[in-house]
Amino acid sequence: MSELQFNPADESIQYWDKIQRGMSTLSVLRDEDVVIASTPKEVVYCNDKTTLYRYQPRVERRVSTPLLIVYSQVGRYTMVDLQPDRSVVGNLLDNGIDVYLIDWGTPNLSDRWIQFDDYVEEYLGGYVDFIRKTNEVDDVSLLGICEGGVFTTCYAALNPQKVRNLALAVTPIDFHADQEDDALEQGYLNRWVRNLSPTELEDLIDSFGQMPGDITGMIFQEMTPVKSLTKYNVDLADSISGSREQVLNFLRMEKWLSDRPHHPGEAAKTWLIDLYKKNQLINKQFSVDGRIVDLSDLTMPVLNIFANKDHIVPPPTSKALGHHVGTEDYKELALDVGHIGTFVSRKANQLLTDTLTEWLAAR
Repeated sequence: MSELQFNPADESIQYWDKIQRGMSTLSVLRDEDVVIASTPKEVVYCNDKTTLYRYQPRVERRVSTPLLIVYSQVGRYTMVDLQPDRSVVGNLLDNGIDVYLIDWGTPNLSDRWIQFDDYVEEYLGGYVDFIRKTNEVDDVSLLGICEGGVFTTCYAALNPQKVRNLALAVTPIDFHADQEDDALEQGYLNRWVRNLSPTELEDLIDSFGQMPGDITGMIFQEMTPVKSLTKYNVDLADSISGSREQVLNFLRMEKWLSDRPHHPGEAAKTWLIDLYKKNQLINKQFSVDGRIVDLSDLTMPVLNIFANKDHIVPPPTSKALGHHVGTEDYKELALDVGHIGTFVSRKANQLLTDTLTEWLAAR
């Protein structure tokens, strides 16, 4: 049997053929073709630069308690509705869930003094009360994602009577639990923060008056250096040479990645210093509006969703929650994807929403 021979000429021809097909597709696409967060919704309430949306129902309601989705302030909520065929929001609507969502807006230097407490009690708390009042219900269910999961965890622990169910996705709780994991590709942000002093972190944020979105994006790129280096050269041909819809999905992700909001300065200090650096939440040292957040006050049902290949929020930092909640109705869902794959992987986002729907319907 003859050995297979590598032919650089053939590889080059295939590469440039992909580039040519990709350029042909890109040449007929317009900016308005790259649409994200297209699921119909309406503005129902605003507070400062933040907005509360309610999505238009698609089917008969299956769960009576409204669900409020709280995304991270570090990224855009549009990740949960990135493309029509892989939309967490769309799946929930198809399953008969009444879905609300908070858009944190676009903070600038005028917002540098907004506190972490404001996100928890003023914005999130105010929207919870609005939903309760307009729906004439005593409580709501919350789905908190990443930093938004920390917001919802704090709110639920301090206001358990207003929260029927608490679901978290890729949410760090014990910010130092990654030290038990030897996987070098995980916990990069955790290690980076721990290697800086509180003064250095304060100076970094104060020098800008906020945590700039482009710096946050750069940090995330450094977590996967090889992928970041090859994305726009070696791998680009494969990304743009597929069908029109495949190219649109690539561009939708690029559109989301390029829209990285700034994080208000004082809230960013709390996020990086009190939580990431000092790990106050797990140690019962973290307070909101002068009240200590005690995870044992989470007496409502809790669903904790994490990603086994998450390099941004390592699984141990999320799984730690199970040792501290005050409820016996605690459930975990492990997804075999990365941080973003939790929401854009077809299999993962379907499993997430199906599990969440069944869990909510039973409670």
